[in-house]
Amino acid sequence: MNKLLGVIFDLDNTLVSSTLNFQQIRADLGCDNDIDLLDFVDALPEEQRIVAHNLVVEYEINDALNAKNLLGTEELLALLAQLDIPCAIVTRNCREAALIKMQNNNIDIELLFTRADHKAKPAPDALLHLAQLWQVKPENLLYVGDYLYDLQAAKNANTMSCLVTHGETLEYASLANIVVNELTELSDGITKVFAGEPADFSG
Repeated sequence: MNKLLGVIFDLDNTLVSSTLNFQQIRADLGCDNDIDLLDFVDALPEEQRIVAHNLVVEYEINDALNAKNLLGTEELLALLAQLDIPCAIVTRNCREAALIKMQNNNIDIELLFTRADHKAKPAPDALLHLAQLWQVKPENLLYVGDYLYDLQAAKNANTMSCLVTHGETLEYASLANIVVNELTELSDGITKVFAGEPADFSG
């Protein structure tokens, strides 16, 4: 962590709240639980794909209108700005929903990459693009998220990973380099690391 040169965030349930009902979306689309939802939509015939895409976007925008900053979001972003560490957001959301969430909650991060910009997580494409853009090695970047796809994307890109559990016991937590209950713990840890003090990131 003392070689941290950039932080990339997931959006939903990492920086802001989300109440997307994926079970309901899958039921509406006829998508089985063992199939990635975005892959399922992409594989549909054109007319069905358009209808399905519009339905997913409608769900996402409705969710975006009610999203709120999560505990520690403002504190962590202020800390990273103070340390002059660049930040970006990589999300599976559509751009319109992501922008609503960011604007409504004063999340001042310039770089936003959605599923329209790069292949969606767990693919590493967006993370590797940022490493190239910032001209740093991927291993000097930290990807912060709340779900398995986030950890897989980080592993695929060879970046550090931080899992935010919100107090839940998650079976894939062992895949993360850092585990925290909330973003406040990540802020405390980064502050200690940059002050030359030991930090506990075990969650």
